[in-house]
Amino acid sequence: MTKVVFFKSNGAFWGFEEQGHSGFASSGDDVLCSAISAMTMLVINAIEVAYSSEADYDIDEETAMVRLIARGALPNYEKDEKKRYAISGLIMAYYYQLNDLVEEYYDYLEVEVIDKEYEGNK
Repeated sequence: MTKVVFFKSNGAFWGFEEQGHSGFASSGDDVLCSAISAMTMLVINAIEVAYSSEADYDIDEETAMVRLIARGALPNYEKDEKKRYAISGLIMAYYYQLNDLVEEYYDYLEVEVIDKEYEGNK
């Protein structure tokens, strides 16, 4: 099962952590894993390229763990309110898209959101 935990603070989505292989099908045939991977990279690339914002991320293909921290979604790190809103909105859209997938793939995907302050350095 793949579990995705989204981080949110004061209404702003600012990151997520994914863990585990979905187990829906064998490697190479797992459409759920492919969809999650494609959407994850879309979010990371959009933050870095389209929004010109730093996306701190780690990807461990062996353990199927991905962690993204998008400080640009937080007012202490990004002064441009529109950019913060865009970054947070992109992560929030990913959260809602995964929740739609849970309806069909509930045995293979779990999604949650937690309120958590970012504790890193500026």
